[in-house]
Order: sequence, then structure tokens, then C-alpha cells
Amino acid sequence: MAESPGHARQARHSHEVRREEILQAVIDVCSAEGIGKLSVSNVTSRVGCARSLFYHYFPSKEVALESALDYTIDAFIARLRSWNEGRTFGDIEGALDGISHLLKTLVLEMPGISGSITEGGDAVLYTTFVNRVAERCARYICESTVVDFARYHEVLIDNVYETFYVLISGLILYIRSHKDVPEPVIKDIIACTLHIEGYTEKYKDRRPEH
Repeated sequence: MAESPGHARQARHSHEVRREEILQAVIDVCSAEGIGKLSVSNVTSRVGCARSLFYHYFPSKEVALESALDYTIDAFIARLRSWNEGRTFGDIEGALDGISHLLKTLVLEMPGISGSITEGGDAVLYTTFVNRVAERCARYICESTVVDFARYHEVLIDNVYETFYVLISGLILYIRSHKDVPEPVIKDIIACTLHIEGYTEKYKDRRPEH
């Protein structure tokens, strides 16, 4: 007897929910106890499942950790998407204010695995995490915000993706080590790097001629 479409969807949903529960447990263990304490037993105890179920989804704790990093970055991108979709059309300065606040908030306050990587001192893992964040954020911005901007304004930078990648990764590292940096400073760095400072009140004398 063939499986009904509704039953198949329910099974997929249950599968996804269980996998997310395990990923969240990986994040919780790392956040509460540090990455060095991550073990399959710690994760399964939090979820309340058998080790065999863990291995059904992930062949090792290392693979689960990699997936948890991506899961955390998904939340990062979701917040970025929300900012982009909520921008006021034509308000470039307002968009700069918003992204400066969002970036500082995400770097310093976003819960999850990113803080435990920093506190644990795993430089290689943290570099990998920052690289992934920068890569995905840069690609998303290039495919959305930059496209919108280019419809009405000249893009004044070459190597657009690479510029955003370096800007994002650099700001993440800077904000991590300079937690008191004012948001207007972050805004200036972003605007001047992208050569759009002329669209702000502070640098209106640099506004491009049309």
C-alpha cells in the first residue's frame, strides 16, 4: 500500500524536528560547558534519545558540530534578511544605521555556539566560523541589497563580493575585540569602505554627482 502524501510530509517534518533538537542540544552543550566538553553522551542526554538516533543523523560529533555552526549561521542570515526586507526604500542612511546596530548586536549578543568558540580559544574553529559567516552574508547582500542599490545608483567599488567579505569578517573580529565601539563608527567604516558615505548627512559634501 502506497504511503499517503500527508503521511510522507508528516514523517519529513518529524525527521527535521528531531534533527533540529539534536543540533540545538549540540549548541546548548557548547554554550553551557564549552566545545571541549561536547560529546555524544552529553547531547543525547539533553535530547533524551538513544545514541543510535544521534548517529542516524550525524556520523560523528565533529559532523554534528559542523552542522551546528551552519545552523547558527542560518539564524544570523535570517536576521540579516529581516533587516534587508524592512529597509525603507531610498533611505540609505537609515539602512546604514540599521545594519550597524544589527551587526554589533549579532556579534556581541547572539546566543549560541559563537561565544563558546571565542571563549574556548579554538582559533582554527573560530576562523572557520567567521569565514562562513562572512561568505554567506556577503553573497546574500550581493544578491539582494547590492542589486537593489545598483538599480538607482552607481556601485563605486570593484570586486563587490570580495569587498563585502573582507568588510564583514574584519568588522566581526574588530567588534569582538572592541566591544565598546560606537555604532556610528561601525557605520562610518561600512559607508567609507563601500564609497557610499556621500549619502549620509555627515559626509554629504562627498555625494556623487548625477
